[in-house]
Amino acid sequence: IDFAQFGPVEREPRTRIAKIAGRYLQRNWVTIPHVTQFDEADITDLEAFRKLTNEENKDAGVKVTMVALVLKACVASLREHPRVNASLDGDDLILKRYYHLGFAADTPQGLVVPVIRDVDQKGILDIARELAELSGKAREGALSPAEMSGGTFTLSSLGGIGGTAFTPIVNAPEVAILGVSRSSQKPVWNGSEFAPRRMLPLSFSCD
Repeated sequence: IDFAQFGPVEREPRTRIAKIAGRYLQRNWVTIPHVTQFDEADITDLEAFRKLTNEENKDAGVKVTMVALVLKACVASLREHPRVNASLDGDDLILKRYYHLGFAADTPQGLVVPVIRDVDQKGILDIARELAELSGKAREGALSPAEMSGGTFTLSSLGGIGGTAFTPIVNAPEVAILGVSRSSQKPVWNGSEFAPRRMLPLSFSCD
């Protein structure tokens, strides 16, 4: 279609990464039967812990974000549900006994997924530091192929954009992905009264 016949247009070439990511996501969406479960997590105490941790470690040169804490929390869930930390290989399911977690990073060049290795063996400050370093390299287009491979599970955070839920696309050959949206203060019934709690929307897509 010649769109110029309807009004002014501008042709913008897509970046190499955007073209690769587009083909990859389209393939995953078509070949993987997605189902998405939506829920909320009460992170009131977790947010208080995050602020206290940053206050106690203000000279450490790194700030703990909610993404770092959710990545660490994912390990406990993956241990409890090992079939989520897996990949399909023909008729078999490969259960992985390591926890290399990816996080979706939107960059000027396009979408990339850096991977933090052995999240189960690292402390919160180490995860936060590596998260910041890999995010910086992603924005600069300086990630190596090794830093984007070997992931067992992926976290996609749209907290900076907002919204209440979304349908993250499974990052094959993984079998599931967790999306988190922006947290908000809500009145929650505690059995006797409504109390203000900070709630985090979760969107879990799986094969």
